[in-house]
Amino acid sequence: MARKKIREYDSKRLLKEHLRRISGIHLDIKSAQVTEATDFNALAETEAWLSSEKLVVKPDMLFGKRGKSGLVALNLDLSQVAAFAKDNLGKEVEIGGCKGPITTFIVEPFIPHTQEYYLSIVSERLGCSISFSECGGIEIEDNWDKVKTVFIPTEASLTTETCAPLLATLPLEVKGKIEEFTKAVFAVFLDLDFTFLEMNPFTLVNGKPYPLDLRGELDDTAAFKNFKKWGNLELPLPFGRVMSATESFIHGLDEKTSASLKFTVLNPRGRIWTMVAGGGASVIYADTVGDLGYASELGNYAEYSGAPNEDEVLQYARVVIDCATANPDGRKRALVIGGGIANFTDVAATFSGIIRALREKESKLKAARMHVYVRRGGPNYQTGLAKMRCLGKEIGIPIEVYGPEATMTGICKQAIDCITAAA
Repeated sequence: MARKKIREYDSKRLLKEHLRRISGIHLDIKSAQVTEATDFNALAETEAWLSSEKLVVKPDMLFGKRGKSGLVALNLDLSQVAAFAKDNLGKEVEIGGCKGPITTFIVEPFIPHTQEYYLSIVSERLGCSISFSECGGIEIEDNWDKVKTVFIPTEASLTTETCAPLLATLPLEVKGKIEEFTKAVFAVFLDLDFTFLEMNPFTLVNGKPYPLDLRGELDDTAAFKNFKKWGNLELPLPFGRVMSATESFIHGLDEKTSASLKFTVLNPRGRIWTMVAGGGASVIYADTVGDLGYASELGNYAEYSGAPNEDEVLQYARVVIDCATANPDGRKRALVIGGGIANFTDVAATFSGIIRALREKESKLKAARMHVYVRRGGPNYQTGLAKMRCLGKEIGIPIEVYGPEATMTGICKQAIDCITAAA
């Protein structure tokens, strides 16, 4: 499961659309997105309520505590919203130690209210936890002792009986509505493969639940079966994270193939770089380097899987090697290639693309004093490893080659020993 945060605008859009589809509940949610490209006159034509209601504007940037950070403006008209957006779009802020510009706002009707409730659903290994409180809002953390939680095992239903501990202290006149709403939200949560959903707060408008703030995360590995339900959905990067040109290139390559190609630069000056096959193996390699005390030297996270073809591997490997060999400083570097034991990927075929890239980048590899460590198993791995050994002799670069008899963690230790050895 890969948990991906989505914008509040999309969380509310999905909840509104699918509550009606699944449970027949109509949420009168109105919201609009604002970016630097927004034409407020055109927006007001498509969203007429913007010109007739008092409004709230707040960042839609995947971070919380917006009110406490002074980034929420209340009870404005449209011209005041436009002025607020103009003053703050592109403004760099620091939230939780991360810095970044504000690029997106959400604008909604201003809803006067007195009561604030809290509701969250979290997907866990064996089911889901549902939490509720009558003391929602910006002080929820200070009142966490008042939050009640129930656990719903996988494939179990959320019934009146299982809901009862959450809502036991509610007045009778609202208990039924909030129970019905909680059950319906849980049904949407499961149907759309949410992994996290938090309303803090929601309130009652004309006796009906209405989410004021909403955070959502989706399991992006379920996109293949939900793309119609999710619609035109953006999966933005976490706040403060901006793709480099190389990362954007790999991301574009990944979108064009049925294989998986992932690449994130962690430290451009790092001296240990990886090009690992398989999501599980890539995590093991990265975690091992960190566990051995050298996380600060880890240059990247990289993973290729799903049997990419030779040309895709070639393009991918070129990018990894270019980053790994940039700005040589005379010190040794290590590149770890390979992974675990493949189930169906032809190791020799994928290695052919990597070998072509290594041959092309011979001069860069030598200038960076790069040592290459290869560990791989799976279909046709002996042929692939033999080609790697021949390449090392051909281009005069130290390439140590191992099959499944060597451990993945042991290869990481060798890479660390290499960069820490005397010159």
